[in-house]
Amino acid sequence: MAAFDIGADELERWCDITARMFVPFHDGVISQFEGYEKLAELDWDAYRARYGNIGRLDLILEAEGDSTNRYKLSKQADVLVLLYLLSAEELRELLTGLGYPLTHATVRRTVDYYLARTSHGSTLSRIVDAWILARRDRRRSWSYFSEALASDVTDAWGGTTAEGIHLGAMAGTLDIVQRCYTGLEARQGVLWLNPLLPEELGSLELDLLYQGQWLTLAVSDRLVRVSAQPCAGRPVRVRVGGRIVEVRPGDTHEVELSVRHRHA
Repeated sequence: MAAFDIGADELERWCDITARMFVPFHDGVISQFEGYEKLAELDWDAYRARYGNIGRLDLILEAEGDSTNRYKLSKQADVLVLLYLLSAEELRELLTGLGYPLTHATVRRTVDYYLARTSHGSTLSRIVDAWILARRDRRRSWSYFSEALASDVTDAWGGTTAEGIHLGAMAGTLDIVQRCYTGLEARQGVLWLNPLLPEELGSLELDLLYQGQWLTLAVSDRLVRVSAQPCAGRPVRVRVGGRIVEVRPGDTHEVELSVRHRHA
């Protein structure tokens, strides 16, 4: 905090402000906004049968003299971005601190609720959905990931690729492989790895710079290997599947993943 010249009084002020924040809920899920539950339900099956690709429901409804503002629908992931930016544990801690206990069941219901009401009219929406489904539905996660990855190759949005690729979506697919499927996090001075790879991916290897140390990570469904290049850097701590290893320059460590972990 010293680097930003943030004093204790300012931290206390923001703690006081956030403690007063209102978070609406309805039907056991986090609301997109207060009053969201009063909107009408859209007949999704009817629109899919009539138009096929309903990614741009906003344009479809506008052509019919209607508006998206009347319905419980989103063009892309909105509420679910919470679980893209924050882990379920982080979101639970944050909302509990505001006086809104968040159960695992509520998180699951919230995910299912908004997935069913999103038209996915954006490549970025598929990035978010692939991420949040990575731990509970790897097949569906891989499907969303594949759609996002192929969006520019197939020109999924009908001519937009000629104007330039969807750079955010392309970077997002790389981020899913490197951080999401490997469970890569930096927390409290420890590099965490909690891999759960889709069957289609098989294995992967990547290099990263962590605390001044170049590491090579090789991940499969059975094994994680961490190798550090020889250098003058300090040892770093890496946590894999509940086990913490100290990796010194020039070291290589291998950690086998449990059967339970592999089939989670």
